[in-house]
Amino acid sequence: MSDIAPTVLETHNLQVGFRNRAGVKVLFEPLSLTLNRGELVCFMGLNGAGKTTLIKTLAGIHPPLEGVVTTTQSVAIVLTEKITGTQMTVRDLVTYGRYPYLDWWLTLTAHDQAIIERAIQQVNLKAIADNQLSQVSDGQLQMALIAKALAQDAPILLLDEPTAHLDLNNRVEIMNLLRNLGHRAGKTILVATHELDLALQTADKIWLATPNKKIITGVPEDLVLDGSFDSVFQLKGFDLKTGKITHQAYRPLSIALEGSGHEFLWTKNALERCGYKISSESSLHVVVGINKEQLHFTIFAHEATHTVSTLKELLEYLAKVDQ
Repeated sequence: MSDIAPTVLETHNLQVGFRNRAGVKVLFEPLSLTLNRGELVCFMGLNGAGKTTLIKTLAGIHPPLEGVVTTTQSVAIVLTEKITGTQMTVRDLVTYGRYPYLDWWLTLTAHDQAIIERAIQQVNLKAIADNQLSQVSDGQLQMALIAKALAQDAPILLLDEPTAHLDLNNRVEIMNLLRNLGHRAGKTILVATHELDLALQTADKIWLATPNKKIITGVPEDLVLDGSFDSVFQLKGFDLKTGKITHQAYRPLSIALEGSGHEFLWTKNALERCGYKISSESSLHVVVGINKEQLHFTIFAHEATHTVSTLKELLEYLAKVDQ
């Protein structure tokens, strides 16, 4: 993504909130924000911060208290919604994205059909395009909603928690899809999400809602290093330096671990998860190796050598040594 990508959405002194009989509730003080072409921006903050309301305000379906939103291109929005028409197929749902462009007779042209098929292919749902919505998984349904927005052919895509209530595989798939839509298809994408680990690994930029009704913006790593994430979330048990859960060593036994590649990393993860401290000064050595494409773990302890072939066996053996 180019650092000089053109701005496609901009806010000027935008104040977001509600007016009702009780008065005015301000969710965000005047905001001056920008979205640039081809970038994936993750919008994060505590529950109740007003992320959904700001998304709706940017899309023009919720009025601002003050200020303006300026866009140079059209906007599509994907909200967290429940689909009740279960007899509808995936293709039917995606087709609704073309309705704003149809004539009075709701006639789909060849151009409309091509855009619908392209949207279905972009989210990898071609194989189930004719399945009823009652027959698809939650992750596939969310993909179909994204495809409906893509069928609008809008350069700007706003999404409100598209990964909520999905399993890890679907969450990763959706975030990777959004990143590819930004970097390869040139879409500008703003996604409200609570997926801190995925946001740190996929977002080009973060919008971080703070308790004082402001939004901090920046690349993810800058917001980690300057303490912004920690000040907002007050994270406990999460290491922002590595993006992983912090494991506290609770066993007296420490281990000197040797190896390389992802096999080494997952072995280290298993040992730390089970309470072992990894230390190069330990007299107990574990070597992760591969012989004829077979993974094995060699333990050097008390002048004895023992080899096992799975992490389960390694942990069981170490538990005996630790006694």
